[in-house]
Amino acid sequence: MAVSPDEFKASLGCRATGVSIVTSRDGDRIHGMTCSDFASVSLEPPLVLVSAAKTARTLEVILAGKCFALNILSAEQQDLSNLFASKDKEDVRFQGLDTHEAVTGAPLIPGAKVNLDCTLAATHEAGDHILCIGQVEHVAIQEAEPLVYYQGRYRDLVLQDG
Repeated sequence: MAVSPDEFKASLGCRATGVSIVTSRDGDRIHGMTCSDFASVSLEPPLVLVSAAKTARTLEVILAGKCFALNILSAEQQDLSNLFASKDKEDVRFQGLDTHEAVTGAPLIPGAKVNLDCTLAATHEAGDHILCIGQVEHVAIQEAEPLVYYQGRYRDLVLQDG
């Protein structure tokens, strides 16, 4: 018995995740999208994996530019997360955003909890998505609380003693 896309999406929403924006550059063209999950792949060399729909404009830029930045958002960046997730605002996502250029050339989101600057190491087709594996070239970590998403809403992170 097959699982429907809606059932699958609902089941994945039962897992709390951090929220990231994946950005890339190919020459003068920049693009980015909100990503609710990514995976660490390897410590030696340091590799991460992001998944992008085959139809995503950000994927086109990642493939052409051979780089991406994974910007793990801070709790204060809900508006940015929403902006970069909106298909209606794809062409204005970077307007007024003072990004910094990473070593690879990918745009880094200011105020993010973590910026991981990656060169594209490999891609793999997976259903309606392409898995992009990036070798982490540079890391920047800021003091901030992470942006957390669970069951379709942003949540506050509550630390427990013990």
